[in-house]
Amino acid sequence: MQTYFWVKTLHLLFVIAWMAAVFYLPRILVNIAECAGQPAVQARLELMGRRLYRFGHVMFGFAVIFGLVLWLGYHFIPDFPTMVGGRAGWLHAKLGLVVLILAHYIVGGRWLKGLAKGRSLPSGKALRWFNEVPVIVLVGVVYLVLAKPF
Repeated sequence: MQTYFWVKTLHLLFVIAWMAAVFYLPRILVNIAECAGQPAVQARLELMGRRLYRFGHVMFGFAVIFGLVLWLGYHFIPDFPTMVGGRAGWLHAKLGLVVLILAHYIVGGRWLKGLAKGRSLPSGKALRWFNEVPVIVLVGVVYLVLAKPF
């Protein structure tokens, strides 16, 4: 059982680190969109964005690995509880929302990479709205994990 809690702790740690990147990348994009005429500032923000995007993908990878162990660990770890038995519809819904957050993150990364190719970003206002989307979806994820309504 101790192994289960360590795996769950590491999963949560990497999820939190990934969500920090998910929340901060759109903010960097807003700053890039609003720093017109300041090439040094824009270059610095783009560098920060690229590093953050790479960091976020690494954190997401570790979160997925530990999530898979939580999901399927009972197959190969003695006395490891299972999340598969009983009502597991909440897990499928949660994974669907996580895929939406990942898609959102990838869109932000594509916009960032497009800057290097001379593409422009959406307006600062549109990017501010884009910044709020993962917060709303994360509320759904947290609710599903805690309530397990179905």
